[in-house]
Amino acid sequence: MKIDTLMPALEPNAVAARAQELEAAGYDCAWTFEATNDAFFPLAFAAAATKRIEIGTNIAVAFARTPFSMAQTAWDLQKYSNGRLRLGLGTQVRAHIERRFSAAFDHPAARVTDYIRCVRAIWDTFQNDARPNYDGPFYRFKMINPFFNPGPIEHPNIPIYLAGVNPRMCRAAGEVADGFHVHPMHSVSYLNEVVRPALDEGAKTRGKSVSDLELYAPVFVITGDTPDESAAMEASVRRQISFYASTPSYGALLRHHGFNDLGKQLNGLMREGKLDEMAKIVPDGLIEAVSIICPPAEVGRRLRERYDGVLDRVSLYMAMSGDSTFNRWNELIAAVHAA
Repeated sequence: MKIDTLMPALEPNAVAARAQELEAAGYDCAWTFEATNDAFFPLAFAAAATKRIEIGTNIAVAFARTPFSMAQTAWDLQKYSNGRLRLGLGTQVRAHIERRFSAAFDHPAARVTDYIRCVRAIWDTFQNDARPNYDGPFYRFKMINPFFNPGPIEHPNIPIYLAGVNPRMCRAAGEVADGFHVHPMHSVSYLNEVVRPALDEGAKTRGKSVSDLELYAPVFVITGDTPDESAAMEASVRRQISFYASTPSYGALLRHHGFNDLGKQLNGLMREGKLDEMAKIVPDGLIEAVSIICPPAEVGRRLRERYDGVLDRVSLYMAMSGDSTFNRWNELIAAVHAA
């Protein structure tokens, strides 16, 4: 099992220093995400400052960029990092794609499948000078000239990960992706009974299986050296889970665990601006299903016990949070490797 980490948006010099710290600490990959800042910009500075650690997006919003724009950005980062990029894509949700990004969202699973195939066709032209001839249901790549072709690179095989929660998107990842970004709000039973079977179903369409995909997930961990540290971390996890669970995208997970009405209750509180009330109604049973709760000395063993054979790489979600007073994350990572 590989041990990764999430890297928040920082100033360029701070990104470089942080990336070097993560590499020295033994992390396998540093993943950025797209929220208040662009997901790709920090990776350029991280790549320039390091030699070994992989870099990736978890996630970059696919539909916010054209396939050619995405292909070009990834190609540059793969070249500058000497082959260390892992391109993680996600679809976001309809409201944000249509009203924030001014882009199309119809048939998102089919659209992102076509998108990834188009990106790979563009890379084929970059690397092999293949004639542009991609004509899919949503995207086309039919024209280029040498002025716009960056040409071949030493490591042209860029792994593409797709993020998802519900079975249809999982199946799409199985059809076209190299890896899958599991959402932080997950449980092992949901992975084994919903996610992995859907990935396998999609993978079989191209003669593969779920074992051919690499699964990565940030994991909620509630720990601490004192009761106050543990309580602060639990409060932060509760807030995050209440936010995720308030949107319809995560209804399948809630129903899987028998919390059929929780999403509507949280959504109602969200609309009323009652954020503190949201965290209070998250059931303990849901917290226990989607989090590892234990003393620091047991984190490594518990991660291994829960995810060996289920996930290929993990990170500790709360290590990135500024809400906790716990600051011994690098020690926990060493313990995970030792376990």
